[in-house]
Amino acid sequence: MAEGTSDAALKVLAIAAVLALCYFGKPVLVTILISVMLAFILEPLVGWLERHRVIRPIGAMIALLLLFASLYGASYLSYLKAVDFARELPKYSGRIRESVLRFRKQAEKMQQAKEAIVPDQPTDKNTVKVTQVNSDWSGMVSSGGSLTETIFSISFIPFLAYFMLTWQGHIRSSLVLIFPRENRTTAYVTLNHIAQMLRSFIVGNVLIGVIMGVVSAGAFWALGVPYFYFVGFISGFLSLVPYLGVVVAMVPPLAASFGTLSTKELLGVAITVVVVHLLSLNVLYPKILGSRLQLNPLIVTVSLLFWGFIWGAMGLLLAIPLTAAIKIILDHVTGLQPLGNLMGEGEEYQV
Repeated sequence: MAEGTSDAALKVLAIAAVLALCYFGKPVLVTILISVMLAFILEPLVGWLERHRVIRPIGAMIALLLLFASLYGASYLSYLKAVDFARELPKYSGRIRESVLRFRKQAEKMQQAKEAIVPDQPTDKNTVKVTQVNSDWSGMVSSGGSLTETIFSISFIPFLAYFMLTWQGHIRSSLVLIFPRENRTTAYVTLNHIAQMLRSFIVGNVLIGVIMGVVSAGAFWALGVPYFYFVGFISGFLSLVPYLGVVVAMVPPLAASFGTLSTKELLGVAITVVVVHLLSLNVLYPKILGSRLQLNPLIVTVSLLFWGFIWGAMGLLLAIPLTAAIKIILDHVTGLQPLGNLMGEGEEYQV
């Protein structure tokens, strides 16, 4: 009895230590996980170059350079489209002003109606209002420190991804050799399943984002949204953000349409975003990602809540692949398969 109690206490302490490490080690762990996902994105290209007699270090460098060139090109095109939109904005200033004035008049009417029903309480003319001015610089210093830490962490991502790509074989074999001989086959299979899951997750999200971008752009074109081809893809990919996606995906099309479309048309834009989001959530995600992730909706929701609390916005982005990787590990560890089955949809991995 005493041994069982001590074992349970040790497990609780171990879990608490892991949670504390995740919470306080957020910058390091998030940077490593993003680098791992980036390495998995570039691995097919590096492998293809290696099969064409390009040594892996050179292939990894080429892949990273192509990725940064693509990101720069996309950012540059987005900047040009944003500049064009800003130039066109004065044409719509009159309509925007009319819309703002109309909303302001409605707000004033509502305020007058409220005052007619519930008159304001008289205030003492001798009352002096004191406004406190915050002269504490600690908030600004802390925000500056957070920005510096973020930039510092981001600067490590390309180097980590490069070394992960060049030393992939060594890292995988070394990880397998950590385990006892009788468990090495299981460890190797587990790593392969995690790698397949991450690739499927990344490729699936990109494919879903492209589909949603095309559908959104077509719908926005039909509704007359300015720069529908630019706004549609931004809205489609923003809709991939867990839980908050449907809200943030509305911002670009509504901002572009404000002052140019009527209230009914703006409502149609919002409904379009919601419909596209529900389509991806109920059709595209189960078809493209469901077979690989094998997580039930309850676990997905809990994982988003947990990792969002631990790591904030980055936790929301990393929650699903991280939880899916944990499930794969549980499915392959003797004695922990029931926990993996609890997280899944009734199917189990077979070793």
